[in-house]
Amino acid sequence: MEALAVEVARAGVRVEVRIEGTPTQLPAGLDLSAYRIVQEALTNVVRHAGPATARVAVRYAPGQVAVEVVDDGRGADDQGGGGHGIAGMRERAALYGGTLEAGPLPGGGFRVAASLPVEDLS
Repeated sequence: MEALAVEVARAGVRVEVRIEGTPTQLPAGLDLSAYRIVQEALTNVVRHAGPATARVAVRYAPGQVAVEVVDDGRGADDQGGGGHGIAGMRERAALYGGTLEAGPLPGGGFRVAASLPVEDLS
């Protein structure tokens, strides 16, 4: 996640990363899906938020991992966009039985939050 934050920072967005809980080894596909959701959310910040700070949280809890990206930028304009980013993130979450919420925040900014179930591998 740190390398991704550095890459996005080069594009002019300040990124703060926070890990909560005890990181656990995730199945490869689930791990990649969570990473790609964060990557797409940060790409959207670069494209649509203007000068902004993005906060990435990765939360490990028994039976789930959650990722959240919140920015304080201006958000997408109201022209509807033409991309498939949010739909793709939603599909990635659903592939593993998870959920995704995405939308503007009151007062500005945007939030993407995914919750992905993790099977007990022990």
